[in-house]
Amino acid sequence: MPVDKNGNEVKVGSLVRVLKIDQSLIAVLPDEELDDVKSMLNEVLEVYEIDEYDCAWVEKWWDRGNGETESHSLSLSSSEMELVSNGSTSS
Repeated sequence: MPVDKNGNEVKVGSLVRVLKIDQSLIAVLPDEELDDVKSMLNEVLEVYEIDEYDCAWVEKWWDRGNGETESHSLSLSSSEMELVSNGSTSS
């Protein structure tokens, strides 16, 4: 099970803050995608998948108008995320 930068368990449905975006990803992105991906930094996003490397996957969607949408996903390691909520509905 993956953990965030503080050692908190992260699971599908958790809300995490994106603390870092891998610079090797930034370096290979086309210019037209760069601003979108950079806008994910410091965003709180829901984990939709945990992969075999214990990385948490998050996604952000943009409304491009005229019924068009676009999304980007990021794979986050422990040092790249901070748990905001474990996804439970109890308050």
